[in-house]
Amino acid sequence: MTQGERRIPARRTVLGAAGATVLGASTALAAGTGTAQAAAAERGEGRTPGRGHGYRSLPVPTVIGHRGASGYRPEHTLGSYRHALDLGAHVVEQDLVPTRDGHLVCRHENDITGTTDVADHPEFASRRTTKTVDGVALTGWFTEDFTLAELKTLRAKERIPATRQENTLYDGRWTVPTFEEVLRWAEDEGRRRGREVWLHVETKHPSYFRSLGLGLEERLAKLLRRYGRHRANSPVFLQSFEPSSIQRLAKLVDAPGVVLLSGAGSRPWDFVEAGDPRTVADLVTPEGLRWIASYAQGIGPTLDLVIPKDASGRLGTPTTLVRDAHAQGLILHPYTHRNENAFLPAEYRRGTDPTAYGDAFGSLKRYLETGIDGIFADNPDTALLAAADLTGRD
Repeated sequence: MTQGERRIPARRTVLGAAGATVLGASTALAAGTGTAQAAAAERGEGRTPGRGHGYRSLPVPTVIGHRGASGYRPEHTLGSYRHALDLGAHVVEQDLVPTRDGHLVCRHENDITGTTDVADHPEFASRRTTKTVDGVALTGWFTEDFTLAELKTLRAKERIPATRQENTLYDGRWTVPTFEEVLRWAEDEGRRRGREVWLHVETKHPSYFRSLGLGLEERLAKLLRRYGRHRANSPVFLQSFEPSSIQRLAKLVDAPGVVLLSGAGSRPWDFVEAGDPRTVADLVTPEGLRWIASYAQGIGPTLDLVIPKDASGRLGTPTTLVRDAHAQGLILHPYTHRNENAFLPAEYRRGTDPTAYGDAFGSLKRYLETGIDGIFADNPDTALLAAADLTGRD
């Protein structure tokens, strides 16, 4: 059986179950996994997600379509975002970088070498260059060297074609969307679907872009105000790996902020530039979480901060992060769950093909049982079914 033949029936099964089961089961789920679910009960049972009640009205666990439905479509395209909603995702993620003329566009990185067909455009060959972004030297093409009009001549493509060959079917179908286009799209989709469309918006490399005179926060806040997503109960999360970006946004808009946290030994880049010696390990202590809670409403830790892996890549004992964050009133949206063996903990891999699907449901069960409030997933339908599995056991 080929890889494609193996996956297609599973997708159809997941889609049907996710649409019919999970959205109706979100309230029942609130009784099952500890502190986060108790908080969900306080939010008011029976509320429709996104009906002006703010982020506390979302189902727990919240399923966030990571860069859309990037397990099935090229990431950060309108096609990927739309497919995430079709699969039942509660929230859809965008990453923002600027163009040379100051427009915010949706790309995971400002280096667009691997996510667009820019290398096939001879007119832009001279734009290829080497830059140092957050201390890392990168060679390629960068959004800040293109006007929006120039960027719109490019087409999006799959970022990891060797892993997701099926996604290459959609190469060239969509352009790089601006964030304003996504805001208009979300309004249209909300009217069509009869519910508000939630967004999870990340500022990428904000210190780097501020040094270029392309500050992200003010541009983002202006768009949020223009489209009425600047309030505390607006259907949007604002996230960043740089705490100062969330602090800056908190002074501009009231939308909930989420501080993203990478490996325990790493330091946010704004800390590096400011000479702040704290690491992520310091930020996940009760004291560090109390500091985050003074200006943000949540954290987005790597999954390894929730359940670390041992030397063999198997999941170990959960940390106290969920309990400690909830004690400070913070929600947790860990990242990122993917179905392929290459991305799963060792005990949930099946076979030797790194691109084949492993026991994603087994892996998700372990993570969801910790009481996290949500999860970023490249395959939102799988995450929704895992949430429904948890409901059925309670």
